[in-house]
Amino acid sequence: MVNIRTMDNGIRVVGEENSFVRSVALGIWIKNGSIDENIETNGISHFIEHMMFKGTDKRTARDIADEMSEVGGRINAFTGKEYMCYYAHTLDNHIDVALDVLSDMILNSAIREEDMEKEKGVITEEINMYEDSPEEIVHDLIQEEAYNNSPLGYNILGTKESVSSFTRDDILEYMQTHYIPENIVISVVGKFDFDEMFDKINNKFSVLEKKESKKRIENINYKKCFVTKDKDIEQVHLCMSFPSIAYESKEIYVLSILNTILGGGINSRLFQSIREDKGLAYSIYSYAETFSVAGMLNIYAAANPTQIEEVIEAAIEEINKLLEEGINEKELNKTKEQLKSNLIIGFENMNSRMSSYGKAKLMIDRIKSQDEMIEGINAVNINNLREFAKKTFNFDEMSVALVGRHKDINIERIKKICRR
Repeated sequence: MVNIRTMDNGIRVVGEENSFVRSVALGIWIKNGSIDENIETNGISHFIEHMMFKGTDKRTARDIADEMSEVGGRINAFTGKEYMCYYAHTLDNHIDVALDVLSDMILNSAIREEDMEKEKGVITEEINMYEDSPEEIVHDLIQEEAYNNSPLGYNILGTKESVSSFTRDDILEYMQTHYIPENIVISVVGKFDFDEMFDKINNKFSVLEKKESKKRIENINYKKCFVTKDKDIEQVHLCMSFPSIAYESKEIYVLSILNTILGGGINSRLFQSIREDKGLAYSIYSYAETFSVAGMLNIYAAANPTQIEEVIEAAIEEINKLLEEGINEKELNKTKEQLKSNLIIGFENMNSRMSSYGKAKLMIDRIKSQDEMIEGINAVNINNLREFAKKTFNFDEMSVALVGRHKDINIERIKKICRR
C-alpha cells in the first residue's frame, strides 16, 4: 500500500513499505527545471544540482561521497525540463545515513564562491562534451526551434555565457523561490516503517517555511520548423517530430502503444524496415516526450549522408503504411504484453517504484496504481490507435532537424521530400 502524508509546511511524503527486500530507495523530488528559467538564468537548475554536492556547513564534498560509500550506498541526482531529483539507495539499516546526507545537502549547502568557479569549469566541459554528441544535439535542436525559444526548448545545461554569469546571490535567490515545500515531494520505497520515516523526514525538513510557488507557463505554442546544424562528422543525425499530447492526457496509453509499434524496439516497424530489411541505418527508433503543457512524437536516425534521403523516404513510407493499413489485433496484443511486461518487471526495482511515485505525486498530485496502468493499456483498441495516428501524423505539422556536414547534405531536396 502506498502511504501519502503532508507535513504542516506543505511537503508531501510518499512511502511504500516492502518487507521482502533489504534496501530502501529515497528520493527528494523538486518541481523545478529549465522550464522555470529565462534567458539569463538558463542552466541555473542544473548548476544548483552540481552545487548541492560541493559541501555543506558540516560536510565537505568528499564527506558526502565517503559517508555514502562507507555504508555501501549510492547517491546521485538529475535535472530535467520540469523537475529534478536527489536520490539515494542503501540497505535498510543505513537509511538514516542517506536521509541525513540528503537533507543536509538540500537544507545547508554552503554555496561557496570558490566552489562555484570550479564548477563553472566542470559544467563548461560538460557542455563541450554535449557538443561532441550529435545525437543529443539533434533532439535539443528540434525542441528549441519547435517550441519557439520558450523555456521548454531551453537546453538543461544552459549556455557557457549564462553559466559563467551566475553569482552566489543568483543561486540563493533562485533556491528561495523554487526550493520550497509546495514544490517538494519526498518518496521512499523499500524496507522501512512509514510512520517512523515520516517523523524523521518531518524533523529534518520542517525548518522550511511554507510559501506560495511561482506560476509556470500554461501554454506552449508548437511551431513547425526545418533546422540544420553544420558539424564535421561522418554521419547525418536526423530527427522528425510531430506535435503530440501532454502527459496528463487520457490518450497517454494510446501514445505508448503507437510509439512502441512504430519504433520502440528491435521488433518495431521502423527498425525492421529501415535497418533490417533495407540496411539504411544502424540506429533508428521513435520516442515520445510528454510534458505538462505539450508533447512530441519523434523519429531519430543516424545514417551515411548518401543514404539520409532514403531513410527519410522510408520513414514516411512506414508512417503512411501505418495510416492506410492500420494495426491488426495480433500486433496490438503483442505490444500490450510487451508494455505490461516492462511495467511489471520495472516495478520490481525499488528505485523505479520510488521514481514513479515521486514524479507522479509531484507533477499530477496523484499516484496511478500498477493495476490502473495495466487497465489503461488493456483498454486501447484498434479504433483508438487509428484515430490517434491520424491526428498525430500530420505531415503539414512535421518538424525536421539535421546535424552533419552541410556540404554532404542536399538540404533543398530533403525539404521537398518532407513536403510531399
